[in-house]
Amino acid sequence: MDWLKLAKEREDELLNELRELLQIESVLNEEQATPDAPFGPGPLQALQFMLNKGQQEGMTVKNIDNMAGHIEMGEGEELLGILCHVDVVPAGNPSMWTYPPFEGRIVDGKLYARGAIDDKGPTMAAWLAMKMVKDAGITLTKRVRMIIGTDEESGFRCVHRYFETEEMPTIGFAPDADFPLINAEKGIAHLVLTQKLAPDVEEVLLSFEAGKRTNMVPDTATAVLKQASEQISAKFQKFLSQNSTEGTLNLEGDRYIITIKGKSAHAMEPEQGRNAAVLLAKFLKSELRIGAGAEFVRFITEVFDGDHTGSVLGFQYRDEMSGETTLNPGIVTFGEQGGIIEVSMRYSVTYPFDEKMTDIQARMIETPFTLDIAGNSKPHYVSEDDDLVQTLLSVYQKHTNDFSKVLSTGGGTYARVLKKGVAFGMLYPGEPDVAHQADEYVVVDNLVKAAAIYAEAIVKLASK
Repeated sequence: MDWLKLAKEREDELLNELRELLQIESVLNEEQATPDAPFGPGPLQALQFMLNKGQQEGMTVKNIDNMAGHIEMGEGEELLGILCHVDVVPAGNPSMWTYPPFEGRIVDGKLYARGAIDDKGPTMAAWLAMKMVKDAGITLTKRVRMIIGTDEESGFRCVHRYFETEEMPTIGFAPDADFPLINAEKGIAHLVLTQKLAPDVEEVLLSFEAGKRTNMVPDTATAVLKQASEQISAKFQKFLSQNSTEGTLNLEGDRYIITIKGKSAHAMEPEQGRNAAVLLAKFLKSELRIGAGAEFVRFITEVFDGDHTGSVLGFQYRDEMSGETTLNPGIVTFGEQGGIIEVSMRYSVTYPFDEKMTDIQARMIETPFTLDIAGNSKPHYVSEDDDLVQTLLSVYQKHTNDFSKVLSTGGGTYARVLKKGVAFGMLYPGEPDVAHQADEYVVVDNLVKAAAIYAEAIVKLASK
């Protein structure tokens, strides 16, 4: 079966359905969440869109509490799971985008939109693959189930709820990462650093805000000061020039409003972005001398400026299997209660987590902050020699003639909730990873090729 030829013939179908999905602003909205829309109206609408597509194709569909659902085809005792998500991170500052983030515009062979590569593009490639296998009339010995989540970007509550009642796949893959294949996923811990010293009435720093999600590098940070040095404007312009960035400093009444722009990136690769919170703290360090505000910005610069590994506090660790441990201060705030820094920590597969956390918490006694662990998702690993890994590799190699080695990632995919699952595409080797960034895009030809790869993978895995 020439899956690539079939996928090319259905390219318009793929792109039209993908653009429909991309135009749904499926961002978590806690303020608009209800019992019927637990993550807000956007994620629910995206889930319903996919389940409606499954019904139209005559497949079995099921909705689990408007949090997750599945589309299933085929027969058999065993189950192949394809785990996808239709929620997306916020678009961020609209001025940073060349094209509207929820339109799905195609320019020079690339489709631009929030979710194009993470994860709506790969989801629709896998969906076309299921339809192609079904339409080809191939007899499968396993059921094939696309499991669709709506809270992947904010804590996996969707799939945790799903697997409270639904069957665990025998094997599975998540089209939500890189080709050729990811068999090792780092642990992901949500750390909260809380300032010990409360602000007093004489504080110069009134507020500091940066970031909405721990899994994104903040692209904007804003601080409000109640007084400033006479040279602050000149110092700020010099700082912007020296750091090749943009920002504004305005006097509103008796308050100085300072904003700095950074560059967003995924928390698994914080070095690919520029953390606006760290930049702003770095500037304010010379402006603030005493008080909790000065302590707050000093701590940020000492711990995070120029270092993504947390070496100052002892977080650093690496292994050959999954690489370096990284920290991303994704939500950074200061106000009447003091400073709070929420960090996404991506740690190596062999990281001695409990031992490390105990040592670091003891070390924190000497700092202005305390450390709490708000959440922790342990690392995930499937041996390279496993039949699942080898089968998917062979399919990928057949379609690309690329024999790159398997990978590890600091990102967390749904593969980690499976008993045996890996992340399988669809970012190809050498492509820039633009997930969570402005002007996120997917290459149309690569999307079509991925559909062909997923179709053959389904046949290989579900016919054994």
